[in-house]
Amino acid sequence: MTTLTTEPLTALDRCDRCGAQAYVRVVLPVGELLFCGHHARAHASAYADVATHVQDETDRLHAEHGQA
Repeated sequence: MTTLTTEPLTALDRCDRCGAQAYVRVVLPVGELLFCGHHARAHASAYADVATHVQDETDRLHAEHGQA
């Protein structure tokens, strides 16, 4: 049985593509991937149909870094 992790992402969680701070956790049947906001958007179409859960905390980007 797989336990769903819903703990908030921290600065220690890093994007699996580029190493930046992760703001999105994609839970798959065989594990999970962590993405920064940029790579989460870039790969959303690839994981949307296979993910069992997506934890998206990208709204924190505006709170932490201000709106662009």
